[in-house]
Amino acid sequence: QAPLVESGGGWVQPGGSLRLSCTASGTPLEYFSIGWFRQAPGKEEERVACLVKGYNTTSAADSVKGRFTVSRDNARNTVYLQIDNLEPGDTGVYLCAAGSCQYGMRYWGEGTQVTVSS
Repeated sequence: QAPLVESGGGWVQPGGSLRLSCTASGTPLEYFSIGWFRQAPGKEEERVACLVKGYNTTSAADSVKGRFTVSRDNARNTVYLQIDNLEPGDTGVYLCAAGSCQYGMRYWGEGTQVTVSS
C-alpha cells in the first residue's frame, strides 16, 4: 500500500467544486509540507499547490490561483485540496505527496481521477 492515499475525485461539470483528501496511516502529515500534483493526459506532471509545513502558507501554480485551496486537519491526519470553479483543463489524476516544497517530496500516493466535462 502506498504511504499516502487520495480520495474525493470524480466527474464534475465545469464550474463545479470538489474536495480531495490525502491521508496516511503511520505517517504524521503535520511534520511535512504537502504537495498536490496533477497528471493531465498528454502533459507533464505539474505541481498545483504546496502547503508549507509550520507556516500554513500555500504556493500555487498560476493556472489554479484563486481556485485551489489547501488545508490540513492534524487531528484526522488529513490534508485537503479544495478545487472551485473547475475547468476542463483541470482534468487529470491528482496525487498528494509529503516532503519539502523546496527540496522535493518523499512519500507519494497513487492518485485520484478528476474529470471535468459537460
